[in-house]
Amino acid sequence: MDNSTLLNEVIARAQVWLDGNYNEETKAEVKRMMDAEDKTELIESFYRDLEFGTGGLRGIMGAGTNRMNIYTVGSATQGLSNYLLSQFPDIPQISVVIGHDCRNNSRLFAEISANIFSANGIKVYLFDSLRPTPEASFAIRHLGCQSGIILTASHNPKEYNGYKAYWNDGAQMIAPHDENVITEVLKIKNVDDIKFNGNPELIEIIGEEIDKAFIDAVKTISLSPEAIERNKNLKIVYTPIHGTGVKLIPRALKEYGFTNIIEVPEQYVVSGDFPTVVSPNPEEPAALDLAVKKAIEKDADIVMASDPDADRMGIAVKNDKGEWILVNGNQTAMMFVYYLIRRWKELGKITGKEYIVKTIVTTEIIKQIAERNDIECYDCYTGFKWIAAVMRENEGIKQYIGGGEESYGFLPETFVRDKDAVSSCALMAEITAWAKDNGKTLFELLQDIYLEFGYGKEKGISVVRKGKSGAEEIAQMMSDFRANPPKEIAGSKVSVIKDYKTLKQTNVTSGETINLDMPTTSNVLQYFTEDGTKISVRPSGTEPKIKFYIEVRGKMKSRKEYDAADAAANAKVEAVRASLGV
Repeated sequence: MDNSTLLNEVIARAQVWLDGNYNEETKAEVKRMMDAEDKTELIESFYRDLEFGTGGLRGIMGAGTNRMNIYTVGSATQGLSNYLLSQFPDIPQISVVIGHDCRNNSRLFAEISANIFSANGIKVYLFDSLRPTPEASFAIRHLGCQSGIILTASHNPKEYNGYKAYWNDGAQMIAPHDENVITEVLKIKNVDDIKFNGNPELIEIIGEEIDKAFIDAVKTISLSPEAIERNKNLKIVYTPIHGTGVKLIPRALKEYGFTNIIEVPEQYVVSGDFPTVVSPNPEEPAALDLAVKKAIEKDADIVMASDPDADRMGIAVKNDKGEWILVNGNQTAMMFVYYLIRRWKELGKITGKEYIVKTIVTTEIIKQIAERNDIECYDCYTGFKWIAAVMRENEGIKQYIGGGEESYGFLPETFVRDKDAVSSCALMAEITAWAKDNGKTLFELLQDIYLEFGYGKEKGISVVRKGKSGAEEIAQMMSDFRANPPKEIAGSKVSVIKDYKTLKQTNVTSGETINLDMPTTSNVLQYFTEDGTKISVRPSGTEPKIKFYIEVRGKMKSRKEYDAADAAANAKVEAVRASLGV
């Protein structure tokens, strides 16, 4: 499609908004973009419809079909309503949960959605104010609802908002439901098809009663209450980074028995503008700067942070030199899996039917920990909906211990079906207490895992390419990798290639090809080299970027060799980057 054809299509789509039954504020914004000499903003706002990716609907807020606003949210909710009515015709009262985070417009979008659901005869349980995403997942299961939505853009910058859709098991939708909802949304050709006038009698406000039930459930996953009692004065610095974690994470820590929770006052301020950070992402070192500063001031034992919707957590610990360092998502997941399996064994909870789950881009050390303890390890696609899908398949057959992904998400329980920073923060504090009870710092526990299973270093690299042209460039990069796969990476021969788009695994040396057992295809490539390096490449499902996941392996014979192993791994990572040209 040439530029003039695209612009004509975009103008036609925008004109529908000017002529239709949209509010005056929206029409003024559309007209401003149409009258502008530079049509880039108009094109970006209207060249497509927002689509569900690994995290649902997510985009920049503003007017347009490719933006988050009351009409795109309205179309999604009307489409979901139509789908629910078709799927549950025999249920006397279909019901949904609506949760939201701290972002600008999140409450507005939640209330608009509540009106639309109720106008369609669907019962709505609407939280009285912002709540963590995992609590909304819990509420869907707890209240026996058929679906639910959460208004959040997770850790994205302040310009974004999002819409996550959940099914009756409390997990984000996967096929066929996500695709079928999209089909229903696409059937809505006119804003007048959206039922905006709600039925107040079908909207019930929920709050404290669900909070208590959720916290009570979180308390049941504790495995070392005696260690907590002996170390209840552990100094825990926690920051919600202006988000929903402020509602429940300090409370969960106190309910676990911890008495010394240190606030970061500037970041306890709930705000969709995230005034103290550029990005409210616990993966970003700068997001934890204030918390680390507080930890130095208070001589704390651990720093913990949650993202705005409190499904992801980040931590910082003191190393053997007394310096505060950030622990990445792979390392956090490793510590969770190591602790959970060890304590389950010590407590006699292992029956031979237990399993853990990780995503294909998460460290292979987790699989080693599981297999060495005779625990089954599932590999699934990126996105917690796939971990939840494994849980759904094994319900009543096998026992889930825990699951996580490299992007700072972990789930150590079954009463939620999405990553959960509330339970993860409580459990990580417990691990810190347990380690201290065993004469170790959390950093020394991490070192000991490397000593037992081999050193590993992971590096995530995101290449951002915005807009339509960026999407095309990312698609071309994936095509180029498929057409010309690397024969060696950083001096080590590529031995295995996995292509999840074709579901084929190729042994490069023998040429043998086998099928990959996955629930569906995905646009992901993986390269494994003879020296244990793993490279994963995939376009993001929620952001305008292509992601490279690098994992290199090394050796450690003592804690004293940690720095040397880390330096060698860093050098190897840079060599891999050079080989890939990223």
